[in-house]
Amino acid sequence: MASPPKQFVFKASAIARIHTCLAFAAFLGALFLGCALHYKKIVKNGVAGYPDEWFPSVSATIGDWFPERNVFQILIALNSGPRFAVVLLQYYLHRTEESRLPAVAMVVGLLRTLACGGWVYITSNDDHDAHDILMISYIVCNIPWMSICTACTPPQSVQARRRRRNTASAFFISMIPMIYFFIQHKVHRIPGAYTRYSFFEWGLIFFDIMYDSAVELDLKAANLEVVVLTPSRSDGVDDMKHVLNPNVTAVTRVRTPSPVPFIPVSPEKNPSEPARPLDMKKPAKPPSRVRASLVQSSVIIDFLSDLYLSFVYWSILTSLTPTLFYFSVWELSLTGSELSLLSTLSPLLLVIPSSLRWSASLVGRTILHSLSLIGLGAYALGDPLHRLFAVMFATAVSNVGAAADWFGRDNSQVGHQGLLLGLGFMLSSLAKHANHSVNPVWPIVHEQSGGYNKTGIFLACLAIYNFYTRRTTSSPVTSSTRHTSYTGDWLLSGLALGSLIFTLHYLLGDSATLIAWSWTGYPIQGPVPNLHGSLTHVAQALGLGIPVVLSLLSDRGPEILTHPVWFAYGSVSAYVMYKFKDWLGFAGGLNFAIFLMSIIPTVLQHAVYTQKVVKTCATAWLLVCAFYFSSVFTVAYAFVPGGEYFRERTDLVLFAQVVGLAFVFRWPHVLPPVPTFTLSGRTRSSVGSSLAVITITSLLVTMYRWPFVVPKPHRAGARIVRAGIWTVHFGIDNEGRDSQRRMGDLIKDMELDVVGLLETDLHRTVFGNRDLTLLITEELGYFVDIGPGPNSHTWGAVLLSKFPIINSTHHLLPSPHGELAPAIEAVLDVYGTEVTVLIAHNGQEETPLDRELQSKELAQIMAKSFPRPVIFLGYVVTKPLAPRPAPYEIMVIDGKVNDIDRHDWDRWCEYIFYRGLYRTAYARVSRSTITDTELQIGQFVVPKHGFFVTNDTDEAQYLRAWKEELPEDHWLPMAYYPEQGGKRGHFYHVFNTPLYYKIPEGAVL
Repeated sequence: MASPPKQFVFKASAIARIHTCLAFAAFLGALFLGCALHYKKIVKNGVAGYPDEWFPSVSATIGDWFPERNVFQILIALNSGPRFAVVLLQYYLHRTEESRLPAVAMVVGLLRTLACGGWVYITSNDDHDAHDILMISYIVCNIPWMSICTACTPPQSVQARRRRRNTASAFFISMIPMIYFFIQHKVHRIPGAYTRYSFFEWGLIFFDIMYDSAVELDLKAANLEVVVLTPSRSDGVDDMKHVLNPNVTAVTRVRTPSPVPFIPVSPEKNPSEPARPLDMKKPAKPPSRVRASLVQSSVIIDFLSDLYLSFVYWSILTSLTPTLFYFSVWELSLTGSELSLLSTLSPLLLVIPSSLRWSASLVGRTILHSLSLIGLGAYALGDPLHRLFAVMFATAVSNVGAAADWFGRDNSQVGHQGLLLGLGFMLSSLAKHANHSVNPVWPIVHEQSGGYNKTGIFLACLAIYNFYTRRTTSSPVTSSTRHTSYTGDWLLSGLALGSLIFTLHYLLGDSATLIAWSWTGYPIQGPVPNLHGSLTHVAQALGLGIPVVLSLLSDRGPEILTHPVWFAYGSVSAYVMYKFKDWLGFAGGLNFAIFLMSIIPTVLQHAVYTQKVVKTCATAWLLVCAFYFSSVFTVAYAFVPGGEYFRERTDLVLFAQVVGLAFVFRWPHVLPPVPTFTLSGRTRSSVGSSLAVITITSLLVTMYRWPFVVPKPHRAGARIVRAGIWTVHFGIDNEGRDSQRRMGDLIKDMELDVVGLLETDLHRTVFGNRDLTLLITEELGYFVDIGPGPNSHTWGAVLLSKFPIINSTHHLLPSPHGELAPAIEAVLDVYGTEVTVLIAHNGQEETPLDRELQSKELAQIMAKSFPRPVIFLGYVVTKPLAPRPAPYEIMVIDGKVNDIDRHDWDRWCEYIFYRGLYRTAYARVSRSTITDTELQIGQFVVPKHGFFVTNDTDEAQYLRAWKEELPEDHWLPMAYYPEQGGKRGHFYHVFNTPLYYKIPEGAVL
């Protein structure tokens, strides 16, 4: 007879304890060894060493030196088994038939563990990019891991829940100062900043380990044990069978000696029988208290699906204006495409009561969601007109669906719908922030231009499927569910709703728009997009969180947001944003963002209580359309009838927006009060978690997207400056696609050191609130000055420079009749010599007086810097050698500059002038299909510091040469010669080659 199998029993909580101890031992052991053996080496970095830096970073401690690196990796390897076991045990504790959330947590936990192994064993010295990507992946995985595990913690586990909540909060809060000090170190190169960064980096490690240690409390409370069954030994043949049979193995199972309230235990028929191994496929049904304690995964998945569908709604709505304005830009007039804005009036179809009931029903809403996907799929259409028709249809369908969500549900859902609307808007802004200011599901982008259209459609399909198959949905409104004790004023509520929708789109559609409003140039005295764009999202999260917090304090708490004092706060914030610049103006914008986001549920509540769906929506969307036109006419007045009345009147447009919002506030004896909205605890929890995730993700994106490479000129040894001027047609190519990636490719190939880009102020609704500089500065490494902002009423100018910008001044050139012309005057440190660079966009041919006055001011700017070297890169609109009052003679003679090549008679709008430099090359590169204007390039050599041009005669300037007569540093790329076929549709045209010039004898270089 074989003896019974032997059992080895130990507490499951011991595994969690081992995991915690090994993790602390690995990091603290490496820290101790590193400080003892290589202290000054591990505190030293690329900026400073001891004593400025006196505390090591995590990466330097665990990855740079023997033996601490090896000791750390051995301990981490030993810890891998307990770590995987902890993930699986946690799933076992929390699993339930009703919830898929523990399974999601398990998958995320496994991915998180693999990412941890990646950045541990691939150090920054091995592969810096791989190490950073895996580290960021680990941090991103922590967001769902910590959120889900905290949500799944049973309420009776007070200590575990408190530890998870506190350590998770500390983890994510610590990232904010950590990112700040990292930027201080990496970008501003401040000694000692890395030490401060290291404190918070080690803090993340500590909080991360402490968070995972909370599972020990769960396992201990459950009294969970792990039982290992070893094969019994028997005499003779049986013993030999155990030895020879490879299928006989040890058996491991988990058992619970004493049942506890929240641990599923299968009842055994006979207590004397040995416990059966746990059947993982059929978990026991947990007690009702367990189900009540868990946040059901179906509810969370439903909320996430609704949130993504809200994101899709905003993505479709905000894509309409840039899709239609493609035609207006090409014609520079009203083309009829503007009538597509009337598709937003589609809620008029709900005039029939049965249509509202159908639209709000499960089947109707599902059909509307499905039809709206046509707007996302429009990217696949090659013709811009076809894309416009598709987006129009999708906008019409989406607005009907939105009206059904708002007006066709129980009034108790209005607060939830308002918060969902705000979250979807924030998510669309976050998507742009992460994708270089372009929404990745817009139809104006595809895979080649930075789009993730297929992914967006796939996720939308999953969200729609969830919507259709979910167990519970809000019931359509009926006479019994609609409150009838109050009927609001549909006109005033519609005006407020329209003002809110437009203002959100106008100012907060992109995280950098408020920064563009406050930007003044160099030296930098205010926020910059790459670094401070996330502050816009933080302000939005604070604003949307205010009604959530107020509803938690009291059922009538949100009424505070309808008090006139709150309106006064918003009005003052808008005034500060408009009136001031730099940090003060940006602070006003952030406070206005808080105000706008906080009143979203209130405005929607007023609109719904009117019980006039068609009238309210028609008023709102007619006002939105009017605002779209008026905001464009403030700058496009030269090309539209009646536009002169809106010329430079952003103040009036903004004033009208704020006045429109006033109609939802409780003015004494003016407007009757509206019942306040209510929020369920589930809504508050979901919204709060979403705001935290969006904010943290935005900060992580800022850290990841920040350009850490210090810009350097391409040919410092030869003291060469290669400059270009390009009118980029608002970043929309001939096919109606976003063109910033294609622009970056040509700028990179031409190795330009200084670039002037014109028609670049895209922080307007009609251009999609975009920033063409983000991608180029991040990937190519440039200092950037975005020029006068959208509140300066110009089409915009941008300066990109590989050289440090000492200072810059933004000019609004005289424009009594035509469009307002921008100019950027910047002083660059070019190899130790101060060089003035002037970027300008003059008026059009239709306004000769404007062009004359603008040319005189530009000439004065260039002349006053004499004899300092000058490079002018601009849009002038004149024929070469044209006499006064044409701009050419005014600028060249009065400005004391030289033409790049006055014998090039085939020019009209783009010109390059220079002074105090030796020109060695000039080229004209065809535009391909990117824009309507070529790229002009001038190449110069800067005289030795302290010297000037020794021979500036006409003969010395035109010593023409073949490229072979110059060093190869002076050659422009060979791939762009027409005989070589060009590259990506670009090639040297007009001359079919760059023109080269010799440097005169006696030049001091």
